[in-house]
Amino acid sequence: MEEKEIDLRHYVSVLIKRRYTIFTVFILVFAVSLLVTLSTTPIYTASTRILIERNDPAPLQGMYYFPSYDPEFYETQYQLIKSGAVARRVVRLLSSDNKFTGYFKDQKKSFFGFAGADDKTKDKEQIDDPKQYDKYAGMISSGIKVLPIKNTKLANVSYDSPDPDFAALIANTVARAYIEEILDMKMSSSQHTVKWMTIKAQEEQEKLKKSELALQEYVKANDFVTLENKVAIVPETLTSVNTQLFQAESGRKELETIYNKIRETKNIEDLQNMPAIASDPTIQSLHMQILKADQSISELSKKYGAKHPAMAKAKGELNTLKDKLRQEIQRVIESIKKQYEIARSNEENSRSLFSRTKGEALNVNEKFVQYNIRKREVETNQQLYDILMKKIKEQDITQEVQTVNVWIIEEAQKPGSPSKPKKLKNILMGILMGLFGGVGLAFFIDYLDNTVKSPEEVERRLGEPVLGMVPLYKSKEWNIENIILKKPNSPFSESYKSIRSSILLSAAEHPPKKLLITSMMPEEGKTVTSVNLASALAQSEYRVLLMDADMRKPRIHKIFKVDNSKGLSSYLAGVSDIKIHDEYEGSIKNLSIISAGPIPPNPSELLGSAKMNELFNILSDRFDIIICDSPPIMTVTDALILSKVVEGTIVVTRVGRTTYEAVSRGLKSMKDINAHVIGIVINAFDAEKSSYYYYRSYYNYYYAHDEEMKK
Repeated sequence: MEEKEIDLRHYVSVLIKRRYTIFTVFILVFAVSLLVTLSTTPIYTASTRILIERNDPAPLQGMYYFPSYDPEFYETQYQLIKSGAVARRVVRLLSSDNKFTGYFKDQKKSFFGFAGADDKTKDKEQIDDPKQYDKYAGMISSGIKVLPIKNTKLANVSYDSPDPDFAALIANTVARAYIEEILDMKMSSSQHTVKWMTIKAQEEQEKLKKSELALQEYVKANDFVTLENKVAIVPETLTSVNTQLFQAESGRKELETIYNKIRETKNIEDLQNMPAIASDPTIQSLHMQILKADQSISELSKKYGAKHPAMAKAKGELNTLKDKLRQEIQRVIESIKKQYEIARSNEENSRSLFSRTKGEALNVNEKFVQYNIRKREVETNQQLYDILMKKIKEQDITQEVQTVNVWIIEEAQKPGSPSKPKKLKNILMGILMGLFGGVGLAFFIDYLDNTVKSPEEVERRLGEPVLGMVPLYKSKEWNIENIILKKPNSPFSESYKSIRSSILLSAAEHPPKKLLITSMMPEEGKTVTSVNLASALAQSEYRVLLMDADMRKPRIHKIFKVDNSKGLSSYLAGVSDIKIHDEYEGSIKNLSIISAGPIPPNPSELLGSAKMNELFNILSDRFDIIICDSPPIMTVTDALILSKVVEGTIVVTRVGRTTYEAVSRGLKSMKDINAHVIGIVINAFDAEKSSYYYYRSYYNYYYAHDEEMKK
């Protein structure tokens, strides 16, 4: 929802900003459309209404027919009306009809641009001339229009002409020529249909003979009586064999599971506990005997010692029973193995029998299918042959093939008013085209405009926060440099205070101590931003130092009217000590100044020297915040050098001047050296042209306040 609101505000902003472009395009397009409309020759349209019906052929016997609207059929008829054949027939009709000949020739001179001799003989020769004949036919064909009436079988045959009488004449003659053309096609079609059906009947008769012979030969070759019996028996046999295979496979899987488990088990105790072995009666009997022997030994041990003859005898009997148990277990295992091998053999036999039975069933079914195919072919050929013979014998065959009936429902009348141009429609279209063209051009120009325009767009395209916006300064009464002191309640001053708050809140623990103010190109407002931001911070009781690090085009000493003979350059060059101006014209509490000093030949080397770092360390003990005004990033490397030693960089952009490409390149250069960018300041933001209600209200409120203060 928020993105939609932002987009809507942007669209309104573009319309307001480019309103003169929109107005200019609108006026031009509207004027052209009005001029064209008023200068166009009036055109009259005459229409003949016709009804087109199709007589569908009677369906062949045994076949179903569902009558329906056929769009392809009607489209074909419409194209036929506009064809050259109908147009040539129109010329022929008008040339041979005494009632229209003279009128046609007069119209021909004006409409076709033809000027002939006055005598009738020469006119007649020119009309009969093939080249002139085709020329007239082509002109008529290109002007014919067919407009079907929706959900009906009616259509309007129309013709346009500057002469209303000639338009009606051509429209009516085209309808007549179309009907005559259809009648000729109908007669030709009937003759071709009879000929085609006769040839087709002969072909079907030959196919019938061949299919009957093929069926008889197939029945003899495959002993069809025996084949029918097999078709009835084979499914039952196949089902029985399949059941037998399933049972054999299930038995084999069950024994295979038991056998594999026995093979995997090595411990005699685990073997004798397996259900397949433990269920053996002999095994169960031996288990009972061993249990009794254990009980006997337990009772004897209470009376005798371990070496007593009775104890020795009882233990011997127990060992004998255990040996016998092991032998029985081995016997059961061998029995299970034999059963498993027998089950495998039974499964293989059942599978082989199933494959043979299945193959036989497929073979029988294939033969029966082939028989049915040949039988149906005979029946189909017989049916087609009988139908064709019946149709050929019918007397009214030409009435039952597909034909077309056409009637003239309403002849064209002389139109009383022109159909073109539609003045009101053209004027409305001119208005719409002018508006859409102007708006489209406005948005296209805005699309080509790659400069900074709004805070939302800056954050979206650059991925950096916007610290604040400085309104466009239009007044000549006050100098915007250090305006925060001259007009503290103006929207400009408030904008710098807002930027001050954004900077102070940019760090979680404490605000950045060393700040660099830069821009992409000259004249984007970095120095003004540095001065006013330093003043705003000083008003918040911070000890602020404003350092002019732009040694190429220094301006801060001019703004504050301080001596520039000694400054940053002379200190870094070792010529003098650093000069800090605490007292100057219009001194601001808590704000000190260091001017740039004389312009040196090597500013970049001085700013990148170790002495610059030492100076920052010394000044950091005395001041809470140090603001450096540096040259633009895209012109020299000074700003990049300083951005590595400060705690944060603020990039100043100017609406309508700074391009996104330049800002992106500058930000990339700083990120490549791991410089910290705090955010972006948008300068010269024109709130009056903005679609953002808040900015306009804010701007108007403070300007109204200023006007009251003046009064």
